[in-house]
Amino acid sequence: MVMERIYGIPVSEVETLKAMGISLKLLGERGVEIFFTQVFRDNFFHADMHPGNIFVEPSGRYIAVDFGIVGTLTKGDQRYLAENLLAFFNRDYRRVAELHVESGWVPAETRVEEFESAIRTVCEPIFEKPLAEISFGHFLLRLFQTARRFDMEIQPQLVLLQKTLLNIEGMGRQLYPELDLWTTAKPFMERWMKEQFGPRAFVKRIQRNLGPVTEQIPDWPIMAHRILARIEREGVALAPLRNAAANKAQRRADSHLSAAIGGGSLVLSGALILVLGPGAILSAAAAATLAAACFVAGGWLLIRTGAQG
Repeated sequence: MVMERIYGIPVSEVETLKAMGISLKLLGERGVEIFFTQVFRDNFFHADMHPGNIFVEPSGRYIAVDFGIVGTLTKGDQRYLAENLLAFFNRDYRRVAELHVESGWVPAETRVEEFESAIRTVCEPIFEKPLAEISFGHFLLRLFQTARRFDMEIQPQLVLLQKTLLNIEGMGRQLYPELDLWTTAKPFMERWMKEQFGPRAFVKRIQRNLGPVTEQIPDWPIMAHRILARIEREGVALAPLRNAAANKAQRRADSHLSAAIGGGSLVLSGALILVLGPGAILSAAAAATLAAACFVAGGWLLIRTGAQG
């Protein structure tokens, strides 16, 4: 184990921090931002952030020690947690209930209407307080307590998160009692959701997943030739044995196959346009438009083929 000597003021020594001219408002906001950065951006958070483990340099920089307890969330938990908090502050309790079912935190057979009503009963009194006094930690605590009545399984990673959030809130409001966690956290979560699930994230995901596919592109012509040759060969061999019904069924199957090949080709073309990006022939806007058109047309053909099949 390698350790370093650190020099700082315990975050609990508020009067000392004030005497050094450190902005307690800025310090409180930074603490919240650091926590949400650890949870959502880095997905690796200090899960024992009580005041005894936090120090402040004269410059106002935080120093955290004792990383004996750390936590991490799955991508799914990150997304559902962010959506839960956003839905909560929009007072969309129906969405909070749906998210618990979608995430698998409560059983799939849970009656959403009953769960929504229970969540509303717990959460509405919270909004009777000024926004600056609303606690994320207490919200999660009450929400999980309510969810357990609906057979929510204990999620160790969420329990760690809840405990850490309570510590962060307590520390932040000790430094600056008027700290508005929502004003500080909401833009961060909205930005994170956009980065993770917006159009750019969609393109990046396609680019990442197409890596293995593009390696096989040079083999596609011979693969297509073999498939078509086999269809033609077997079709000719079976032609004398077909009756009218069989011929009709075969034509229908051929039509479905053609539509599937065409749809797949259009989707693949759209993906390749996104991967290769704009160039001398296509501008960025034109490339995005053409790719979208390929996705829509190809998707329609594939859906139509599936529905008819």
